[in-house]
Amino acid sequence: MKWPDLSDRILAYLLFVSAVVIVTWFAFLPNRALDWRLPGSPRLYFAAVAGSLLLLVSVLFVFAKRTGWWGSPVNWFTAHVVAATAGSVLVVIHSAGFLRYAPALLLLVLLGLAALGVWARVLLSRRISATFAEKHESFVSASSVGRERLGAIIREKEDLLKILSKGAQEGTFSPALRHWLVHPGLTWAYARLVREESGLLGTRGMVPVAQGYWRWLHMGLAALFVVGLIGHVVTVTFFAGYVSGGGKIYWWHLAEW
Repeated sequence: MKWPDLSDRILAYLLFVSAVVIVTWFAFLPNRALDWRLPGSPRLYFAAVAGSLLLLVSVLFVFAKRTGWWGSPVNWFTAHVVAATAGSVLVVIHSAGFLRYAPALLLLVLLGLAALGVWARVLLSRRISATFAEKHESFVSASSVGRERLGAIIREKEDLLKILSKGAQEGTFSPALRHWLVHPGLTWAYARLVREESGLLGTRGMVPVAQGYWRWLHMGLAALFVVGLIGHVVTVTFFAGYVSGGGKIYWWHLAEW
């Protein structure tokens, strides 16, 4: 089953609806019962759990894209965007507007992730398409390329492929998750050769810095968010006394350390 493509128009609609929901929620928040105004209260606790699970769909998207085991990566990309948007709304609602404490930093990371993702989808994607449409006679002048070293790199890559993925073509092969799990050392060696080859050819210099490194920044922010989320869950669950600062512990927890 193929889901509808996530067009810029649909993405804009998702963002608009999310903004309306958040603004409306906080506009009426002062008039709601106390349970709706305390982050971590029984009602908002479930909003946090649901939001976190939706945000973690993005992790599944990474595995699906790298393995190809769970269906179309395009479908998973759509699920990643929709789930992340809904999850973000629930997490913001869970915060109840308390932005003076450490967990609020997670919201800043989440905002950075969303902004970077939208920018890449709407603006950077056009630049990437233009890059693929361009024709370069060469990446760097032939006189500056170590031809012998390039030849040696290609031969080393082909030798590694005999173990990593028999029958794969050196020019089109890209390591997947299964290669890292089964042959981590050989896959690392292959990736190192790819980086060296790209450096000799100057491929990174042919595109703007933002285009070359935005994905690494996006993944770094995502990793930071996941680590922060785990840390937040651990502290409020096992160190509730510390989090409350000696005050009343009104959220579900296992220990009051």
